[in-house]
Amino acid sequence: MNIEPKPGERLRDADFRSVLRLTPLVSIDIIVRLKDGRILLGRRKNEPAIDTLFVPGGRITKNETASAAFRRITLSELGVEKEIKEAQFVGSYDHIYDTNVFGEPGFGTHYVVLGYELQLAEKLHHLPLEQHGDYIWMTSEEILDSQDVHENTKAYFRVVAAK
Repeated sequence: MNIEPKPGERLRDADFRSVLRLTPLVSIDIIVRLKDGRILLGRRKNEPAIDTLFVPGGRITKNETASAAFRRITLSELGVEKEIKEAQFVGSYDHIYDTNVFGEPGFGTHYVVLGYELQLAEKLHHLPLEQHGDYIWMTSEEILDSQDVHENTKAYFRVVAAK
């Protein structure tokens, strides 16, 4: 008997491989900004975009609301639970990669990303290391100038710079 996953539950690898190969994923990226303007970036440990600097984020799972996903993602990526109403929606983006988390040839990864900006009063300490190997705080200008920052992250700041 097939049972639907619970909200926030990870899929079995075989199921996730099929989903990844056949459909886009819906995810949330969080532009974490301090009052002084610096933005949090982490160096990705996994494909796609391994070894590049990226804003924190994660997938929305089956039967999970965007609000519930935001709470889960902030807790797992930032170490603190935040509410989606604390953030400002900045737009929807397509992130399309030739690679996938399994490192298998023949299919890439497509995310439809909901971008949110979250303002913080102070730096986060004890950031989780499951998805990112290290973290750095950068200004928008430094992000746009850095070769280590992934182009999909730079897109958030190109929009702001163009206004």
